[in-house]
Amino acid sequence: MAKQPLAYRMRPKDISQIIGQKHLVAEGKMIRRMVEADRLSSMILYGPPGTGKTSMAIALASSVQIRYKLLNAVVDKKKDMEIAVEEAKMSGQLVLILDEVHRLDKAKQDFLLPHIEKNLITLIGCTTSNPYHSINPAIRSRCHLFELHSLEPSDVKEALQRAVHDSTQGLGDMQLEITADALDHLAGSSGGDLRSALNGLELAAYSTPAHDGIVNIDLEVAEACMQKKSFSHDKDGDAHYDVLSAFQKSIRGSDVDAALHYLARLIEAGDLDSIGRRMIVCAYEDIGLANPQAGPRTLAAVEAAERVGFPEARIPLANALVELCLSPKSNSAYKGINAALSDIRSGKVGEVPAHLKDAHYTGAKQMGRGVGYQYPHDYPGAWVEQQYLPDLLKKRRYYEPVDTGKFEQALKLVYERVTKRK
Repeated sequence: MAKQPLAYRMRPKDISQIIGQKHLVAEGKMIRRMVEADRLSSMILYGPPGTGKTSMAIALASSVQIRYKLLNAVVDKKKDMEIAVEEAKMSGQLVLILDEVHRLDKAKQDFLLPHIEKNLITLIGCTTSNPYHSINPAIRSRCHLFELHSLEPSDVKEALQRAVHDSTQGLGDMQLEITADALDHLAGSSGGDLRSALNGLELAAYSTPAHDGIVNIDLEVAEACMQKKSFSHDKDGDAHYDVLSAFQKSIRGSDVDAALHYLARLIEAGDLDSIGRRMIVCAYEDIGLANPQAGPRTLAAVEAAERVGFPEARIPLANALVELCLSPKSNSAYKGINAALSDIRSGKVGEVPAHLKDAHYTGAKQMGRGVGYQYPHDYPGAWVEQQYLPDLLKKRRYYEPVDTGKFEQALKLVYERVTKRK
């Protein structure tokens, strides 16, 4: 019988062996309190791959000494869940650990819900998806939601060292000697994915010839055996939208280094459409009138990127991105249209003043349409004071100019003159 993978063998046996996730399992934290009270509740564990969701679920069940059954919401059928419920009835309680819980279909869900409510089944669902987006509310409302974070390199290194020295479940009987830089590389290049790091260590251990009974793993071996996982990105996953959000907020915050970092991640994900859309939106929403040419230049850069495609697309995008980050910022036009829309949507509309109504038809003047309208070009500076807003809103001001640069300063002077706001 083949030996089980190292990552499987090194799964924590109880809550004390869980790597990282101190915000959940440290003294006084929620999950630790559940275990100490011996009152495990149904929960959803969500977070990036390799953060130990399933391992934590197994460790929790073992910590409270409740029998558990591991199923997959996609692969396993309703019949498998019926068997789990029968086992729970025989033992009095069962922890059902359900991987890919966001893929639970309605038939399986409807079957499980009453048993979860009666606490016959304690559900621990595991998913990489955001439960607020992907988990059916009927299940979500009956579970605590806990987010697991990507492990820090120090956490991964701790787990690797544990595996190297553990003679029972790990590699302690192989007389491994691993250099500090090799250990750092395995931990750092895993991208917080402990499974990936342990797989790399296992490959290095079993593929390196021993000399005098000792297996030496140096940086060269670690680089050869480690599947490069410094970057993991799912264009359809929740993390993708987090990166897009951080990308746009970094531009707005004028942090060019952060914006280039997130741009690089989006480039690696190959999502040219989202990059272009967010950059064009930023050009008009966040830079706006402070640098009016940023919009057309960003659009030109995006069109150039689309024309040449990756990898060269990164060049025009980076040029435009640096300008967006370091441009003065103004959202005055953005705020102005939002304020106007807010009035419209709340019913503050009013009737178009009669002198502004269409008068290009027979009988319009008899109805008072267009009467009294003053044609601005007939006056000095092509401006004459007259009312344009409906009576209901005639004193309303939507645009609030700011001093962000020469262009908007000039607009501010004109605005203050024509609105008599000195």
